[in-house]
Amino acid sequence: MKTANGINLTMLCDFYELTMGNGYWKSGMKDRITCFDVFFRENPDDGGFAIAAGLEQIVDYVQHLHFTEEDIAYLRGRGIFDEGFLGWLREFRFHGDIWAVPEGTPIFPGEPVITVRAPAIEAQLLETYMLLEFNHQSLIATKANRVCRAAEGRTVLEFGSRRAQGITAAVTGARAAFIGGCAGTACTVSDQVYGVPAAGTMAHSWVQMFDSEYEAFEAYCRTYPTNAVLLVDTFDTLRSGVPNAIRAFDSVLKPLGIRKCGIRLDSGDMAYLTKCARKMLDEAGWTECTITVSNSLDERLIRDLIRQGARIDSFGVGERLITSRSTPVFGGVYKLCAVEDGEGKLIPKIKISENIGKITNPGFKKVYRLYDGATGKAEADYICLHDETVDDTQPLTICDPQARWKRKTLTDFKAVELLVPIFQGGELVYRLPTLPEIKLRCASQIGTLWPELLRFDNPHVYYVDLSERLMALKDRMLENAGRH
Repeated sequence: MKTANGINLTMLCDFYELTMGNGYWKSGMKDRITCFDVFFRENPDDGGFAIAAGLEQIVDYVQHLHFTEEDIAYLRGRGIFDEGFLGWLREFRFHGDIWAVPEGTPIFPGEPVITVRAPAIEAQLLETYMLLEFNHQSLIATKANRVCRAAEGRTVLEFGSRRAQGITAAVTGARAAFIGGCAGTACTVSDQVYGVPAAGTMAHSWVQMFDSEYEAFEAYCRTYPTNAVLLVDTFDTLRSGVPNAIRAFDSVLKPLGIRKCGIRLDSGDMAYLTKCARKMLDEAGWTECTITVSNSLDERLIRDLIRQGARIDSFGVGERLITSRSTPVFGGVYKLCAVEDGEGKLIPKIKISENIGKITNPGFKKVYRLYDGATGKAEADYICLHDETVDDTQPLTICDPQARWKRKTLTDFKAVELLVPIFQGGELVYRLPTLPEIKLRCASQIGTLWPELLRFDNPHVYYVDLSERLMALKDRMLENAGRH
């Protein structure tokens, strides 16, 4: 797997992954089986949940892991790597197991969303790229979903390529935005590569290119009569833009019997201008003409516009979506949770910190989502050790791990495992869904969340509990921490 400029993405790793790998090799630990968890600590924008994304790109990366002769020559030139290790890298491929939450699934802080079980060096080398894709795409999918929910069913298009932080951020960002609910993108290559519908009409330069605004509109209507969306704020939206758009519609579209058309505003007082524009269009008989707005929008501005009675049919959302400007970092981490001894016995591992939020959950684990039997709504997620099962025919008491006095007992519920097998023994065992399938899953799964969890401000705290065995293991390891 290479980038457009020929870089082998296997080398897109933190240098310490290679120094540790060399150390494991020299210490005779290269074949020691390890378990790592990917999880995150806080929801973006203080929201109630996040959305998992990026798995397809992680799968492609794992399938193409390899070191070229150029890579090995570079590492040899650093003068710190053992020749035996470099020879081993020459034959490198992934042989381990990976479980993951399917893309489009709502996820919550503290729970494993990807688990890797593999020989030490192999597992360690996955860290950077796996986090890169998971963190970025989950961040953008989550932000896009917030924007789309604010739009209350109106179309949202992703318009942010020119403000994205680099090529990959623009291309996979558009993919993630589609998963989160956007109807399409302005990014052409995202359509070509991933099938995210690309759309767009004109910029202000089109209008400026002609001798008059009307001539620009008329020419565009003649060129694209079935997709005539005119940008009406180049000069004066209400005094020239909308009137000239109506003129062009009357002269070109009306004789063809075409009623489908639109206008777009990219500046000004959107609430006021769209209400005036709607009145002008309706009075001229163009009741089916849609109004699209763009210009530095986000979920809160969109919500305010709707509350003010703005007459808007669709939104083009750019920089504040593609960069998730209000919360630009998704804090996913990759932490060791267990190793196996020579006889295959699991030895749990824990990271302890004076910062309570950075203390990890030890052991090889799995996660259940518990759905209410009557409503189908998600009630809680339940993290347990890999050899535990949840019997959903028996009552189960769950609590908030940060406030264990907050308890509720579920009696009528269905338990569903969240992590599904992706790789087994280095072989892909998972059918990658299509992008439309992922988008549908996202919408369906968000439909299982209680409305209180969807609030932008002070959302309900979703329960993510630990099983009694896992909690006892964690407590025991914390008590023994001072002995290390």
